Amino acid sequence: MAAVRLSNHLLSPTRQILQNGSIRLACLNLLRNSSSFKAEDIEIELAKELRAKPDPDKLVFGKEFSDHMLTIAWNKETGWAKPQIKPFQNFSLHPAASALHYSVELFEGMKAYRGEDNKIRMFRPEMNMKRMLRSTQRASLPEFDGDEFIKCMKKLISIDKEWVPYSTTSTLYIRPTHIGTTGSLGVNTAADSLLFVILSPVGPYFPTGFNPVKLLADPQYIRAFKGGVGDSKLGGNYGPTIMIQQEAVKQGCQQVLWLYGDDHQLTEVGTMNIFMFWKNAQGERELVTPPLDGLILPGITRKSLLDLARDWNEFKVTERTFTMAEVMKALKDKRVLEIFGAGTACVVCPVDSILYGGQTLEIPTMAEGAPLTKRFMKELTDIQFGRTPSNWVHIVE
Repeated sequence: MAAVRLSNHLLSPTRQILQNGSIRLACLNLLRNSSSFKAEDIEIELAKELRAKPDPDKLVFGKEFSDHMLTIAWNKETGWAKPQIKPFQNFSLHPAASALHYSVELFEGMKAYRGEDNKIRMFRPEMNMKRMLRSTQRASLPEFDGDEFIKCMKKLISIDKEWVPYSTTSTLYIRPTHIGTTGSLGVNTAADSLLFVILSPVGPYFPTGFNPVKLLADPQYIRAFKGGVGDSKLGGNYGPTIMIQQEAVKQGCQQVLWLYGDDHQLTEVGTMNIFMFWKNAQGERELVTPPLDGLILPGITRKSLLDLARDWNEFKVTERTFTMAEVMKALKDKRVLEIFGAGTACVVCPVDSILYGGQTLEIPTMAEGAPLTKRFMKELTDIQFGRTPSNWVHIVE
């Protein structure tokens, strides 16, 4: 009987899988996890010559890169190769690589911060991995163990730790990327891919610092649509926005406010999530941001601000659709307090006007000095730089 009971115990997960009708998915996940690379297998080739580190006060976003990079190749037949840390260098790609022709490509944006205690911290990297794996699945690229990938990145950052600026305004930008490298024309699943990470010391995303921006809101331009890939961090989401960004600059704006639908719903601002702090129709102070309904990117900064605000419990916090008509009505009634964007690159960015329908809507964000936006900036950067203890950060040894 003991043997029978043991047999039933071993078979119970299988029975559950069968009952759920998920046996194929479970087998796929088991295969992916077992075939993932391991951080303990990293092969390291150090650069023979190290470059001079740039002045942290003169950094331009995304122009400088560290001495080393991380690469992990994958092949359909052989699976994941061993991770490699090697000197920063160019790639050699087949001219028909699927990333070049069909945008079989995705990336993440993360940062490492040097605290006043000289410790280097990563901010909520597990959330980036969750999002990256979702994008990977959407691009039909091979999945991997996110925890192992974080360990690989920590090793890379540890090797290039002197590239983490000794600064409380500059940081090390981390760009994990996954591309299809199969050399074959035809829209198909990639048989080869490359997962890699490059590091870039960066200053503030906006050179002017914490200054408000003006947004162009033109409903003829759409960033994403329902059923599309707006909630995945795919390269194809970004390239087509460059022309619209240039149009915004021509019209005296710094960023684009992306609208959606016949009712002109607010979705994102540039590459940031958008927030509005206002007094709603019931007279309650409320922080509102668009919901995760497939249109917008689930930002790590977005979630962090929502988590902070809910922890404060000082005002209502809502994730819901809101429209330009609501914003205009609230502006007319003097109920809008602040509007700001939020993202990894800038943390938070105040908005002081929106060009919409041929008129400039003045947003009173800076009227009282943007107290909520500044509070979010301080609270989040205090955590990121280690001034406030938090389980949101990972220490890089």
